[in-house]
Amino acid sequence: MRYLAALSVAAALHAAPAIFPLKDIRPGQKGIGRTVFSGSKVEDFQVEVLGVLENIGPRQSVILARLSGGPLAETGVMQGMSGSPVYIDGKLVGAVALGFPQAKEAIAGIRPIEDMLRIEPDTKNIRLAATPRQKYLTGDLRLEEIATPVSFSGFSASTLEHFASQLRDLGMDPRQGVSGGGNPPDRLGDPKKLEPGSMISVQLLSGDMSVSADGTITAIDGDRVYAFGHRFLSSGFTEMPFARAEVLALLPNLASSFKISQAKEWMGAITQDRDTAISGLTGRRAAMSPMEIRVGNNTYHMSVVQDRVMTPLVAQMAVFSAIDSTERAVGAATYAIRGRADFDGGSVKLDNIYSGDVNVAALASIGTAAPLSYALGSGFDAFRLKDISLEVVPLSTRNQLQIADLAGPRHASPGDDVDLTLVLSGENGSESVKKTHYKIPVGAPTGPLYVTVSDATAANLVDVQNAMASPARSPAQVLGLLNGLRSNTNAYVRVWRAEPNYAIDGRELPGLPASMAIVLGKTQTGAQNLLAARGAKVAEIEIPAGENVVSGSKTIQIEVKE
Repeated sequence: MRYLAALSVAAALHAAPAIFPLKDIRPGQKGIGRTVFSGSKVEDFQVEVLGVLENIGPRQSVILARLSGGPLAETGVMQGMSGSPVYIDGKLVGAVALGFPQAKEAIAGIRPIEDMLRIEPDTKNIRLAATPRQKYLTGDLRLEEIATPVSFSGFSASTLEHFASQLRDLGMDPRQGVSGGGNPPDRLGDPKKLEPGSMISVQLLSGDMSVSADGTITAIDGDRVYAFGHRFLSSGFTEMPFARAEVLALLPNLASSFKISQAKEWMGAITQDRDTAISGLTGRRAAMSPMEIRVGNNTYHMSVVQDRVMTPLVAQMAVFSAIDSTERAVGAATYAIRGRADFDGGSVKLDNIYSGDVNVAALASIGTAAPLSYALGSGFDAFRLKDISLEVVPLSTRNQLQIADLAGPRHASPGDDVDLTLVLSGENGSESVKKTHYKIPVGAPTGPLYVTVSDATAANLVDVQNAMASPARSPAQVLGLLNGLRSNTNAYVRVWRAEPNYAIDGRELPGLPASMAIVLGKTQTGAQNLLAARGAKVAEIEIPAGENVVSGSKTIQIEVKE
C-alpha cells in the first residue's frame, strides 16, 4: 500500500492536471491560486470569480476574478505572476495572465487552461511575427496581458534607455537590477523542484551580461511544463533555456508592482511560444551560442539564444553596452570593430569602423546586428549560429572624411583613359586628394556617361535593393552578399549610364539586349524599379581612405563623343 501511495504522489506531480472547464464557471465561485511571494516556496492566495468575458479575443474568453491574500492587497496583480495557476474544487481553471494597469484592486484576467493546452507542442509551425501584447477594452479601462518583466544584468543604464521602446514594442517591460545573477551553474537541476506556481526565468542571454524574462508555471504534464498564460515573444516553435528562479523581494509600484528574482539552476528548454502560453521540456538543454566581446582590456563572455528576432537585438544591445560602459559616450569617438559570426554553413565578417560626435555606440551596434538579422532571417538551416566573436578597438580621434568634390573631363572619346580627382575634407579644414582613372572601352556608345563617388552606405544600397527584390536562393548567395558589403573606410566611384538596370538572383545585369530588357521589364517591379532609376552600372572603382569613415556623395557627367 505504501508503494502504491508513493506511486500516486509521483504521478500527481507529473501527470496532466484535472481540469475545471470554462463552461462550468459561474460568478461567485471561490478558488485558490498558487504563486511564489518569497524564495521558492509556493503559497496560496484566494480567488473569487466575477464572471466570464466571452469572445474577448479571436475565439478566446477570459475569466475575470478578484484576487486576495498574502501581499496582494498592497501590490495588486504583479509582473511575474503571469502563469500562476488557479484551482476550483482542486481542479485547474487556468492561469493569471491579464490585469488592469494602475488598478486599485487586484482584479485579474484568468486564461482558461483549455486555451493553454491547445498550443500543439509536437507541431513545428512556422515562426510567428513578434506582436505587441494583447489589450482588451472594458469600459474606460484596458484589460491587458501582464507585461513580462525582462531583467537586465551587466548592462549600462544608457543601454536600457536606448532600447526601451523596441523592447516595449515586443511586449517586454525592461528593468535593470531586478534580477540577481545571470549565469546559473552549467548543469541541469532536478525537475522535482518545480511545481505549479513555481517561478521560472527564461534566458535570452547569460554570462557577464544577462537578459531574462520571469513568469510562473501553470501546469506540469510529465516532462512538459506550461507557463505564463500568454505569449512571451509569439515566436512559435522556439528553443530558449529556462531556469528555476527564487523571489528575493516584492516591489509595490503605483504603475505596476513586480517581483525581484534570481535564476538558480537550469531546468530545461522552452519549445513553444504561442498567444495563450509558453511550454517547454524539463531535462532538455537549449542550444546557446557563445558570444565574446573585447573592448580594450575588458572581455565579456556570454551565451546568446538562437532566435531570428532576439539574437540580433540582444547582440546589438551587448555591443552597445560594452562600448558605452568602457568608453566615452559624448564627444568625438571612433571605434574599429573586427570580428565574425560563425554559422553551420559558413562565416560572416563583421569588420568596419564607426566615427562621429554622438551615437557612435549606436552606429557600431547596428552595423554588427544588421548582418546577423539578414542571415538569421534568410530561412536557411545553414544559418544556425555557432558563435560570435568581436573586438572593439577605440581610436583617439574623430576619423571622418567628407566627400567634398569630384573632378573629371567634360568630354571624352571611346578608348580614352579618363583621370578622376576626388577631394576629401577632414577636421580643421584639412583636405586629402585622391586620384584614379577609368578607361572608356573602345566601341563604347556615345552620349552622357555619369560618374558618382559615394560612401559605403549609398554604394551598398544597390546590392541591398537587389537582395530585397530577389530573395536569396541559397546560403552561398546570402554569404556572398554579406561578405561583399563595402567597408565605410573607402570611397566608391560608380560609372553608370542612364539606362534601365535589371537584376537576377541579386546581381545587376547592365547592357542587356533590347529583347531581354523588354521581358525583364514586364516581370520586375517594386524595389527593382528603383534600380532602373539609378541607371546601369558600367564599372566601380574602390578608393581607400585609411582608418577614416567616408561620407557623402558627388556626381559629374562626361559626354562621350566620337
